[in-house]
Amino acid sequence: MPAATPKVVPLPYQVADLEAALGPKWPDTLREAYRWMTLGRTLDSRMLGLQRQGRIGFYGPATGQEAVSVAVGLASGKDDWIVPGLREQLVALVRGHPLPVYMHHLFADDRDPARGRQMPCHPTARDVNYVSMSSVVGTQIIHAVGLGLALQRKGVPGAALAFFGDGATSANDFHSGLNFGAVLNAPVVFCCTNNQWAISVPVDRQTKVARLADKGDAYGIPGVQVDGTDFVASHVALRRAIEKAREGRGPSYLEFVLYRMTAHSSSDDPTRYQASDWMQRAVAHDPYRRLEGLLQTLGVLDKSGRQKIADAMDREVKAAIVEAEVIGPPAAESMTSDVWASGPYVPPVEIHEA
Repeated sequence: MPAATPKVVPLPYQVADLEAALGPKWPDTLREAYRWMTLGRTLDSRMLGLQRQGRIGFYGPATGQEAVSVAVGLASGKDDWIVPGLREQLVALVRGHPLPVYMHHLFADDRDPARGRQMPCHPTARDVNYVSMSSVVGTQIIHAVGLGLALQRKGVPGAALAFFGDGATSANDFHSGLNFGAVLNAPVVFCCTNNQWAISVPVDRQTKVARLADKGDAYGIPGVQVDGTDFVASHVALRRAIEKAREGRGPSYLEFVLYRMTAHSSSDDPTRYQASDWMQRAVAHDPYRRLEGLLQTLGVLDKSGRQKIADAMDREVKAAIVEAEVIGPPAAESMTSDVWASGPYVPPVEIHEA
């Protein structure tokens, strides 16, 4: 049975008053966002190539979702916590996690903070309040609510941002998490990155609701649908939701409509289930090119400036790869590091004399 073609309703591209949306330094914010999105695009290209060469084991690209990730990184603060889904690696980098450290994670070498015990592309970055990813669909939603309640009870003026895909809105933890968060007025921002595909399952095969944002209504959290390919719109929506959470006015639920522009991961072949024109439609909504066009229209960054950024990001990624590839794997004994307080329990051995 051929795969159904996802129903895609392109959202209008509307640029609000940039000074009102981003502040008086909006040109700097747009340039910074473009720089980070360039890094994300460069990483995806380089790391997929390395995976195909067998130099890393796995990679899950986030091409097409960079606008939301960068907006999160720039809109959130030091007291906020990020509880990611599967494509928010760029958020950690924007918040200050060093690129070389992230690269060590991808190579699972001896400088990987997880010491090779977590899947590649599932980083943990305690230095920037970025919780480790999980491939189990939706479980992180409840974790974010618990984290938000911890912030609330400790009097920390922060918010927990939970990220999940469209498929997770049909998971039990989504319903439990939203209900739990709403009833307890937790400072949580629920962020659905609706890229139209739950691996190979299109949205209309896993839910009947017209807008995933509408699912919040059942739990007393009015949902807001956002054009996730528009950096400015994403930044404004996130900033408002984070401020609401910090002020104790309860959780928010945002649905970012965007388009997956790659395979689900390096282990996936989308040609087996996507319509032949899907990629063409997705590329038409490329958030990176949309921001690039906006910068050009506004005269904020010319072609020469964009090339300088591209070259700089390429150098940074290459340097991080070179650094990581010379580091060996973690020592075998590191498997028990950070597991027991004083080493594994060894039961006494009784020796009986003959």
